[in-house]
Amino acid sequence: MRRLAVYCGSATPADPRFIECAQATGRTLAERGITVVYGGGRLGLMGALADAALAAGGEVIGVIPAALVGMEVAHRGLSALQVVGTMHQRKQAFTDLSDGFVTLPGGTGTMDELWEALSWAQLGYHAKPVGLLNVAGFFDGLLQFAATMAEVGFLRPQHRGLLIASDGMDDLLAKMAAFEPATAIIQMQAADL
Repeated sequence: MRRLAVYCGSATPADPRFIECAQATGRTLAERGITVVYGGGRLGLMGALADAALAAGGEVIGVIPAALVGMEVAHRGLSALQVVGTMHQRKQAFTDLSDGFVTLPGGTGTMDELWEALSWAQLGYHAKPVGLLNVAGFFDGLLQFAATMAEVGFLRPQHRGLLIASDGMDDLLAKMAAFEPATAIIQMQAADL
């Protein structure tokens, strides 16, 4: 993996563990020579991630919609900043530029990015690993929800391994490196669905 899209929040929560996680993620990826592709913001976890990666000598590519640049939340010190027209174009750029996806804590936008990456993997629009760093148990409920989707039958057995979760970055990256794509829905017969 040479480039990873990192999804995370633009907020700064009161609990310092979340900012520390973003900083550690940025440093770890830079130290491993992995380019960070992220939402291009300078605030919250996004800014902490980018600043830490840059400080560690890493390459950071931001992808941000023009409307957010106008709000002056764009990070101007990145290796590259791509300005796009829409959120859809932003997510397509994340997929095009990256070899996989890592999700850190965040809000609605972060969840949107995660679910789209998973949905596209399930459908077969990409065959890249989708990782989830479960900092301080932040994603425990989401992981339980994914298990419930599988138990009820809304998540096919062959797609249960698409979400790769860990509470440690080194372990998460190792699991992502070992990822084997599942049979995509577009490769299945109607009787298998």
